[in-house]
Amino acid sequence: MNHTKRETNVDNENIEVNLLIEAIRLKYGYDFSGYSRASLKRRIKKRLLDSGSLSISGMINNLLYEKDFFDQLLLDLSINVTEMFRDPLFFKEIRDKVIPELAKLSSVKIWHAGCSTGEEVYSMAIILKEAGIYDKCQIFATDFNQVVLEKAKQGVLSIVNLKQYTQNYQKSGGTGSFTDWYTAKYDLVKLKTTLRKNIMFADHNLATDGVFSEMDLVMCRNVLIYFDRPLQNRVFRLFTDSLTQDGFLTIGSKESIHFSGIADEYDQFSQTQKIFRKI
Repeated sequence: MNHTKRETNVDNENIEVNLLIEAIRLKYGYDFSGYSRASLKRRIKKRLLDSGSLSISGMINNLLYEKDFFDQLLLDLSINVTEMFRDPLFFKEIRDKVIPELAKLSSVKIWHAGCSTGEEVYSMAIILKEAGIYDKCQIFATDFNQVVLEKAKQGVLSIVNLKQYTQNYQKSGGTGSFTDWYTAKYDLVKLKTTLRKNIMFADHNLATDGVFSEMDLVMCRNVLIYFDRPLQNRVFRLFTDSLTQDGFLTIGSKESIHFSGIADEYDQFSQTQKIFRKI
């Protein structure tokens, strides 16, 4: 009897990516298993190219024995695209619609989840200052990446982006001049330290960590698009459990709460932006 060896069409690259993700989880405790595979592959391949490694499986040895290599890979896997008053019309809606509701409260707690290098957190702080309610607000800004959190704490921007940020501020309905909120020196812009006073930066992983209780506003924009559906559902439940009754949830323009299991727990608060109110 002839036995023919059956060829298998197993994708070696997918196996390598899975092994790499598992190595990160076992060695460092970061769980990327619920992240979009397409996005992860792109970022891993970028690190492969930049590092000069010969293969993804070869990178596993690097990350196990070289902490610096892992730190760089972690930066690549983080979502760090942000800017001051990103999507200005969104921030205008926050100014015009959400802030008046928060102003009615005796104290306000806000959670920026996946805050990256902090530009949107400081944007919110400026809005709260201009509305005259900053002093009764506590802002929690979280990310799983310590490198970007440290950068966020510094409140330093590149002067290269200043023109764009100024335009964003104006389009968002800024009531003063953006120059009121920073000092410029050489090629850097330092945001006023008064903006930092009520901001607490903290390490938090949306894939594995728990709730921030009694939040009045949760902002998590353009992060969920990098998660698969089960992880999105987990995070939506996390946010819902973190919010007070009548609290606000905001997500990115390409993100949706439909099919998430929590959609019927919210009203659409804004007709033009992804701002929802817990009911």
